[in-house]
Amino acid sequence: MSDKAILTCALTGVLTDPRSHPVPVTPHELAASAREAWDAGAVCMHVHFRQQGDGLGHLPSWDPALAVEISDAIRAACPGVIMNFTTGVVGRAQDGPIACLRAGAPEIAACNAGSLNYLKPRSDGRWAWPPMLFDNPVEKIDELLTVMRETGTRPEFECFDLGIVRSVAMFTQVGMIARPQVNLVMGVASGMPADPDLLPIVLRYLPDGSPWQTTVIGRAEVWAMHRKTADLGGHLRTGVEDTFYLPDGSRASGNGALIEALAQVARDAGREPATAAEARMIWGLE
Repeated sequence: MSDKAILTCALTGVLTDPRSHPVPVTPHELAASAREAWDAGAVCMHVHFRQQGDGLGHLPSWDPALAVEISDAIRAACPGVIMNFTTGVVGRAQDGPIACLRAGAPEIAACNAGSLNYLKPRSDGRWAWPPMLFDNPVEKIDELLTVMRETGTRPEFECFDLGIVRSVAMFTQVGMIARPQVNLVMGVASGMPADPDLLPIVLRYLPDGSPWQTTVIGRAEVWAMHRKTADLGGHLRTGVEDTFYLPDGSRASGNGALIEALAQVARDAGREPATAAEARMIWGLE
């Protein structure tokens, strides 16, 4: 099925304020936004969980009951959808993500495959936020993989830099994982740039036989990266977690418009968006 492209929608992200950006927060909002993305061709929904209530929607939540409520609402709106839970936390303790995995048992969950100094400077020479280490040591990764085996969840290794991609290959060598699914995160200021010329080089270091996709962070320029991914046979992801801008530079109204544009990128490369059943076959999901 090399002519098929699996489309993932990153529905909301971790911190963007819903009072100023079109990010869904409540189970109802997430289900409605997922349905728009589903109708446009997305068959996998990557979900972050936010605190509920007035003025709290920009804050993350690790309430397992909320994770299940959101997952159930999306599944009801999109029959056959593939759920993909976030797991990323700063620091060694990850009881919250683990509780959500055990409660919701998603088909896929993110597994951040290495550490990154998470940095971004402003034009005036100040940091956009205090420099932060997104720490993902091997023992933290291995703990998540153990829980994912328990819940029947396939890990999606998120790789922010080339050394992290190479680390995933090492995980296979020591038996932590077989045929890993890799997500190349490109466009974070202190990680791999969203540079289409870089992608063929990065792909040399993927473990043999690994299905892969790109997550591309930024504005209108990210669409050149999506086109390169589609041309090279990767799977595709977008959503308001990653960008608010369509290929023409205009602001997207929400996830449906972004996935509609991404589906066109796939078709322009001679590839049709995969159905949910086809995606399950390609990714080896039961």
